[in-house]
Amino acid sequence: MNYFTGHGRLTRDPQVRYTQSGKAVAVFTLAIDRRRKKGAKESEADFIPCVAWEKTAEIIGNNVTKGQEIVVEGRMQSRTYEKDGVKHYVVECVLSGFEFCGKKSDNQGQQAAPRG
Repeated sequence: MNYFTGHGRLTRDPQVRYTQSGKAVAVFTLAIDRRRKKGAKESEADFIPCVAWEKTAEIIGNNVTKGQEIVVEGRMQSRTYEKDGVKHYVVECVLSGFEFCGKKSDNQGQQAAPRG
């Protein structure tokens, strides 16, 4: 089963663009803190690339900003692409939904995004 849930903060504002067929796609990176090891002075984080499509992409693009705390759910997907003759390997979360979290003032009173 390929199912991912992550709780973290956006490292920058989401980038929203549209495909040639008019579908919205939003890309952003989610910083997810790791549990601190006993005696550790600094926290560590994992940075998860995320992709949202269509209505979810538009909601994220219009309502989520850098530093905002959200929970994402979706599936992990790997892909490769070539740029300037160099092959790149990417693992990213393709969202099926997300929820706002944190303080209400951080989220401007927004509710959870529809799934599906």
